[in-house]
Amino acid sequence: MPILAAQRSTQPDNLLLIWQQLGAERRWYALHTRPRQEKALSRQLLERGVPFYLPLVGKKLLVRGKCLQAYIPLFPGYVFLFGSDAERHFALTTQRVVQCVPAPDGAELARELRELQRLIDTGAPLTVEQRLAPGQRVEVRSGPLAGLVGTVLKRHGESRLLVTVHLLQQSLSLAIEDYLVRPLD
Repeated sequence: MPILAAQRSTQPDNLLLIWQQLGAERRWYALHTRPRQEKALSRQLLERGVPFYLPLVGKKLLVRGKCLQAYIPLFPGYVFLFGSDAERHFALTTQRVVQCVPAPDGAELARELRELQRLIDTGAPLTVEQRLAPGQRVEVRSGPLAGLVGTVLKRHGESRLLVTVHLLQQSLSLAIEDYLVRPLD
């Protein structure tokens, strides 16, 4: 398995901020890819100028005695596409996509993806949570994540902030101190 250099995770770079300006004929989709095809699909979408988001996180690997930095998909098997019918059709014809799931609420998905990107940008270790967990909704009130909304859960005696992508029914969590959050009504 070759270790490739970091690649772009969004097309355009500010997609999560300007997605509404890219045209009313586009909508959000979660593309479920064949195994280990997320980056290859994103490179093909990038070549065509198709708007997409592939959340990547750094992971240190030991290869032949050397410590290397690899960038892996946060949600293995998924690339988020913001495209027209023609762009969705192009993605499906790459032979890398198994299923195309339309987002019922594009604005909510875009907001959740922006929150995920903020978590990734902190560089804090993240844990992918496979299912939604019941708990109290909170908002972070200070620090680099101020304004972020999520759910508090307890794991191994520590408090964690759970931020969810409802379309995939998957979440991310990171350790957080109780004093940094305030309950939402």
